[in-house]
Amino acid sequence: MKEITTFINPNVVSDAFPTEIFSSSLNSERGVFPNTHIKQKSFFDHPITVQQPSVSIESQSVDEILAENLYSNAELSANPDAFFVCDLGEVERQYNLFKRLLPRIQPFFAIKCNPDPMVIKTLLKLGTGFDCASKTEVQTVLEIGADPSSVIYANPCKQTSQIRYAASQEVHTMTFDNADELIKISLTNPKAKLVLRILADDSRSLMKFGVKFGASIDTVPILLRKAKELGVEVVGVSFHVGSGCFSAGAFSDAVILARKAFDIGAELGFEFSLLDVGGGFPGQNSGGITFEQIACALGPTVDALFPSHVKVIAEPGRFFVSSAYTLATSIVAKRVVAQSNSDDSFMYYINDGIYGSFNCIVFDHYKPSPKVLFRSGKYHYENQSFDAQSSNCSIWGPTCDSMDCITKSEDGLPEMNVGDWLYFNNMGAYTNAAASQFNGFIKSKVIYTNTE
Repeated sequence: MKEITTFINPNVVSDAFPTEIFSSSLNSERGVFPNTHIKQKSFFDHPITVQQPSVSIESQSVDEILAENLYSNAELSANPDAFFVCDLGEVERQYNLFKRLLPRIQPFFAIKCNPDPMVIKTLLKLGTGFDCASKTEVQTVLEIGADPSSVIYANPCKQTSQIRYAASQEVHTMTFDNADELIKISLTNPKAKLVLRILADDSRSLMKFGVKFGASIDTVPILLRKAKELGVEVVGVSFHVGSGCFSAGAFSDAVILARKAFDIGAELGFEFSLLDVGGGFPGQNSGGITFEQIACALGPTVDALFPSHVKVIAEPGRFFVSSAYTLATSIVAKRVVAQSNSDDSFMYYINDGIYGSFNCIVFDHYKPSPKVLFRSGKYHYENQSFDAQSSNCSIWGPTCDSMDCITKSEDGLPEMNVGDWLYFNNMGAYTNAAASQFNGFIKSKVIYTNTE
C-alpha cells in the first residue's frame, strides 16, 4: 500500500468542503487513489513564516534623513523613487502620551492601519497589545513575538478556518455581535473568551462602522441568553465610535451604553471583566478634535462607571503612527495649463499616487497637504519661504488612471519643475497598508530612524 501525504488548506477546504469528506473520498474504492493510505496534514502544522528582513534604524532627525537621501543621489533630475521616513521615536512619544493621559487603559494597536513590522516591534517593546482582524494579522504579531494573551481577534464576523487557526495559536479573546457567530465560535473554539460588540452612536464620525458591525442594546439579552445556552464564555463588552470621530462626547456616551450592557449581563449571571473602548483616536495635527479632549471625556467616565477590577483596553491605530511617517515624492512631469483671464496654472505628476500611498484619500478621507522639499537646487524642509509667488496647481499620481489625483486645486506652492521634490507629513496611517503596484509602480520604501 502506498502512502500519500496531503496538505489540507483550511482556508480552501474547511467550510464548504470538510476535510473528513475529502479524506473519505480519497480512501474509498472509488477514490482517485485506490489502495492508497492518505496521511492527512493541515497547513496549521506548517504555518507560513512571516519574513522579517534585516532593517537598519538610523538615529538622525527626519530633516537629516531627507536631506541625506536627496543629496546622496548625484542626479536628482533622474527622479529616484518616492520614499517614507519613519520616526519610531514618534511612535514611542505617542505611546507615552496615551499612557500619561489614559493610564488605566491598555492600548491594543490596530495593525490594519499600518502593519509595518518595525512599528509592531516598537510597540511590542513598549507593552501594547494588538487588535487583529484576520489570520495573517494574528500570525504577523505572533511571529514578531507577541504573547497570544495580548491579542484580541476583534473582527465580529470571522471565517471558520481562521477562528480555528487562532485557537491553535492560543488566541482565544475575540469579538462577536450576532447569534450565528456565537454558534460558529462554540463549534470551532470552545475555549473562546468572547467580547460582545455593541452598537455605539457613530453619527459623529467620518467612517461609520455601525452599518456593518455592532449589536443594538435591545439584542444584548437575547445574545447573552444564547451564549448561556451554548455554554460559551462571554467576558466583556466592546464598542467602536467610528473612525475619524469629531466628538469627545461620543466616547463617554458609548461608555455609558457599555455600562448598561454590563448590567444586563450581571442580571443574567455573567461577571464581565473586560471593557474594550475601541478606536477612533486621532493622530497628531489632525486638525479636528484632539486626543487630549477625548481623554478628558473618556478617562473620568470609565473610572466613574467601572470598578478597578475591570480591565479596560482600547484599539488605537492612526494615533500611534500617523505623525511618524513623512513621504518624499519627486515631480516626474509637468504641464502648463494656459488661462485666458488669469495666470497660468500647472499640473505636476509625482511618483506616488492614489493606487499607492495616497489610497488614504479614497479610503480614509485624508486631505494631504504638499510642501516643498527641494526646488531649483535648494533644500526647503520646514522652510516654506520662496523668492517666487504662489501659483495654482494640481498634483497627480503616476498611473494612467485619471482618478489618480492627489489634489485638484492647490494655491500654496511656487512654480515647480521636473526633478523638484514635495513632501507630505502625517502619512503613517492607511497609506502603505493598502498600497498596490497597479500599472507596475512599486510601493514606496521606508527608511527608519529613532529620535528618542
